[in-house]
Amino acid sequence: MSEDTRTQVQDTNKQIMPEYTPIQEVIDNIPYAVMTLLGMVIFITAFSESSWGIIAGFAYLLYGIAGAVWIMIFVCPYCRYWDTRSCPCGYGRIASRFRKKSRVECFSDKFKRHIPVIVPLWFIPLLAGLPAVVGRFSWLLLILLIIFAIDAFVILPLVSTKHGCKECPQKDSCPWMKHKIKPAAQNA
Repeated sequence: MSEDTRTQVQDTNKQIMPEYTPIQEVIDNIPYAVMTLLGMVIFITAFSESSWGIIAGFAYLLYGIAGAVWIMIFVCPYCRYWDTRSCPCGYGRIASRFRKKSRVECFSDKFKRHIPVIVPLWFIPLLAGLPAVVGRFSWLLLILLIIFAIDAFVILPLVSTKHGCKECPQKDSCPWMKHKIKPAAQNA
C-alpha cells in the first residue's frame, strides 16, 4: 500500500498505524465475498433439478453474511483497533455499531473461540459439489468448484497474509497469524 493512498494514525502504544480508505476495505473483502457468492452458485448448480438448490444456495449466502457479522460481534470488540480506520477489512468500524469495546487482552482467546464458526464456509460447497459433479458430470459445476477452491484456499489466504493480516495491528496476538508473519524487525 503506497503512502499517498493512506494516512497514518498513532495508537495508544505509540505505533504509527495506517488508516484504510473505504475502497481499500472493500478490496480486502473481495476474496471472501467471491467465495461466498461462488458457494451459493455451486449449490444452485449442483442441485439445479430441485428447488432445494436455490434454498441451499441462499442459505449458504446467508451463512457467509452471518459469519462476517458473527466475527464483528464476537471478535472485533476485543481488537485494539475497534472503531478505527486502522482495521484493513473495516470490520472494526462496523462492529462498533453492534457492541461496545471490550478487553483487548482477550482478543486471542475470542479469536480462537469464534473463528471455527466460519471455517465450514471453506468446505461445505466442495462437500456438496464434488459428489454432484461425480454423480452427473457437469463442466460448469467442475469449473465453479475449481474457481471456488482457488479463491478459498489460494487467493483469500494470500490476500490475507500479504495484505490484510500482514498489516493488521493485532497480528502479533492473532492465533492464526503470529506464526505466519515474521516480526517487523526481521522483515527489514
